[in-house]
Amino acid sequence: MSASGDDQLAALREQRRLELQKQFESQAMAQADAEIDSQIKNAESMAVSNAMKQLLTSDARSRITRISLATPERAESIRKMIINLHENNKFVPPMNDEMLKSILASQSKSRNNASIRRI
Repeated sequence: MSASGDDQLAALREQRRLELQKQFESQAMAQADAEIDSQIKNAESMAVSNAMKQLLTSDARSRITRISLATPERAESIRKMIINLHENNKFVPPMNDEMLKSILASQSKSRNNASIRRI
């Protein structure tokens, strides 16, 4: 090979090496961002869990756990609602199961009023 061919080959190798380095750096940044997001979500989850331990009795916590098995989104909204109620001083902790049931009944969509028509 000629000297110019060697120079072109070296330039192509250097260009490819730089491209790979940039790709690896971007992947590392994406992985670091995902790890940070995961840690933030875990910290928030732990904070909510600890708050539920302080704000609810064990029966009320088990009710929310059963709700989360069926509909996790609804359970999460209930947890946020309980935290908001406590922050606004709407109840004195710990909230028992009966209080939780009455709050859930007042906020749920009523299915008791369903009617069936026969055609």
